[in-house]
Amino acid sequence: MVVCGERRFLDERRDTLLNPSLLVEVLSPSTEAYDRGKKFEHYRSIESLREYLLVASDRVHVDQYTCQPDGRWLLTSADRLEDSLDLQSVGCRLALLDLYEKTDLPGSQPATAEPSV
Repeated sequence: MVVCGERRFLDERRDTLLNPSLLVEVLSPSTEAYDRGKKFEHYRSIESLREYLLVASDRVHVDQYTCQPDGRWLLTSADRLEDSLDLQSVGCRLALLDLYEKTDLPGSQPATAEPSV
């Protein structure tokens, strides 16, 4: 998670952040439905939240939800190592090649040219 500005916490335990700008979830088969459903429904109620990223752990794939000025959420998906996503909430570009760099997932390594014979 990323916060822009001063962090606000629920209480003195400081384990519940109230004002994230960006939340990132790495999906697993056992949590994916919850992360995409009920959890995202809860996250949408956070006034400061501008972007929500769901990163697949079993393949090269990222879903980016961006809050629009009218409150609707826009989905952008990326599933190739050549793809990148603009994270407007934090002012940076996320390249999938960098995100999946040290993984052994199918399709996570750049294609190499076949040797000439």
